[in-house]
Amino acid sequence: MGSGVPQGSVLGPVLFLIFINEIDLGIVNWILKYADDTKIFSKICNKTSSNTLQDDLTKLVQWSLDSQMEFNIQKCKVMHIGYSNPGYKYLMDNRYLQEISDEKDLGIIYERLEVSCTQVVEACKKANRALGMISRTIKYKSKSVLLSLYKSLVRPHLEYCTPVWSPHYAKDKHMLEKVLHRFTRMVPGMIELP
Repeated sequence: MGSGVPQGSVLGPVLFLIFINEIDLGIVNWILKYADDTKIFSKICNKTSSNTLQDDLTKLVQWSLDSQMEFNIQKCKVMHIGYSNPGYKYLMDNRYLQEISDEKDLGIIYERLEVSCTQVVEACKKANRALGMISRTIKYKSKSVLLSLYKSLVRPHLEYCTPVWSPHYAKDKHMLEKVLHRFTRMVPGMIELP
């Protein structure tokens, strides 16, 4: 979306928020707005709830046409979550939405069945890269310096949005703990710890 609000201006964000404030009028299902991103979602158990969601999508398209802020339909997607989801198809502006099995949104990887261990793998990769950078570039490796670097450069990767993707499998917890053990072995005097 984006016409009528000057980008980079001081009032731009406020005007944009005022402009899109009415996007959810008449919408029955849950809708989330974040900057220029809109998500609509619902629990679909039968054709009636699917039709309600389709009606809401039609209302969103009509709002975008009336407001001259058309959605980029090619970027609009649908994800069917859960084992018993019937997987109905949905239209926006007479075009079927692309069905996806996983999506990265605000740094969290969502998959069709759950927020998976893919998120843990990615978090550990980023944390290990940060540990590698610390190991290669820092010459004075005192305990206090390393701890400060760990807290500011490594731990944020491991803790980002954990309430959403909270690791509950033992293998995921073990993978996260391996990063901590790697850091511990970098600290002088702690290399012989198991």
